[in-house]
Amino acid sequence: MKPYRSFAPLQDDLRNGRITCRHLVEHYLHRIKSQAHLNAFVAVYAEEARIRAADIDQKITNGTAGRLAGMVLGIKDLLCYADHGVQGGSRILDGFTSQFTATAVQRLLDEDAIVIGRQNCDEFGMGSSNENSAFGPVRNAADPQRVPGGSSGGSAVAVQADLCFASLGTDTGGSVRQPAAFCGVVGLKPTYGRVSRWGLLAYASSFDTIGPITRSVDDAALLLEIMAGPDEWDATASPRPVPAYTQVEDKNKPLKIGYLREALDGDGVDEAIQERLRDAIETLREDGHVVEPVELKLAKYLLPTYYILTTAEVSSNLSRYDGVRYGYRSPAATDLESLYKKSRGEGFGAEAKRRIMLGTFVLSANYYDAYYTKAQRVRRLVLEETERLLSEYDFLLHPTTPTTAFRLGEELTDPLQQFLNDVFTVQANVTGLPAISVPAGTDAQGLPIGLQILGPAFGEGELLRFARTLHHQPTTTPF
Repeated sequence: MKPYRSFAPLQDDLRNGRITCRHLVEHYLHRIKSQAHLNAFVAVYAEEARIRAADIDQKITNGTAGRLAGMVLGIKDLLCYADHGVQGGSRILDGFTSQFTATAVQRLLDEDAIVIGRQNCDEFGMGSSNENSAFGPVRNAADPQRVPGGSSGGSAVAVQADLCFASLGTDTGGSVRQPAAFCGVVGLKPTYGRVSRWGLLAYASSFDTIGPITRSVDDAALLLEIMAGPDEWDATASPRPVPAYTQVEDKNKPLKIGYLREALDGDGVDEAIQERLRDAIETLREDGHVVEPVELKLAKYLLPTYYILTTAEVSSNLSRYDGVRYGYRSPAATDLESLYKKSRGEGFGAEAKRRIMLGTFVLSANYYDAYYTKAQRVRRLVLEETERLLSEYDFLLHPTTPTTAFRLGEELTDPLQQFLNDVFTVQANVTGLPAISVPAGTDAQGLPIGLQILGPAFGEGELLRFARTLHHQPTTTPF
């Protein structure tokens, strides 16, 4: 099958009979099997996808197909899909079958998308390498000895390695954008509340978002346009009307863009990434835009604030998995107390237990005000400072990650180093603002580099338009 870098030419070939949905599904099933060593999928819905493809082919013939006819998707193992398993990359939900479909997934299905399978991820979204999964680590297709990023690592690798056309991931602290950068694809984190969280297994409820991973910015715009909007099942979903993101036209209006001075001058950022950022800044200036260094005065508080608040929320959210009602139940339990302790002790992985304990600590009576309350105040200050910068600048431009993909196992024994991988991404989650990672070439080892754009709340249309100008898109499929 010829490589498609965006959905429009694929759909054109479908309408003109040069390809069929059944052909697409068979192609991806073959790719999933041949690239099984990447461990991107934890479940593949082969026969179901074939049946659905045949139905959609008939719709195309009849002229009744939806906007996503021919879009073969994978969904992260944190999104519910009725009558299919969902485990969040954890043993604690062994054998659990979802009774309903997440709103975001259902809206894509309603437009004739085909879900081909469930994708591997860090346990409940906790991680930046996709090594914290009960199903084992995912491998980066650019170098299978390296991580794909996390927590949506399986979702990013599946698009990178042509195992599906696009993926649906989740982003709590960079979990769509960081793996997108490591894998050389596009990852969009919408404004908090732009996409319903109904049917998403909760990690940190005030941070969690659902976003697409695609090959092109245009495809991210299409998926967002269909997923976004109010939802009676989610009170945090915004009632704001959804703009036609796919119809936002490019403008030649000069923009004012800020970039973090520390990203170019500070230690800890790979030289190759700094060079790509310099190239982007120079190109933007040549195109007539104003690009200036900015300082985020509260930057050093971003990671502590993020991890205090998210661990507190995960301590609460994961308390529902107790071995009693559903999921994993320890066979060694002898009474109610041991049932709780052993089921949770055996069912959760090391990283999940670490964050649950940290969260329980910061919520405890003696430390609640010292940590949790103070972090909430800092979160508000970070939002105010970011909004002040965005009142002066149209967008903020950062590297997505401080390094390219690191080797498997390299950071497993150093949780602090793993946390530092989120240094550029957590700002969007702490503030709830939209951000996108776009490919920006590779380093000397051929490892992908991503640049991140952060914009104002509910400004996805302008954000996507600007992202098109930065997207470095290869002409051929690399894998």
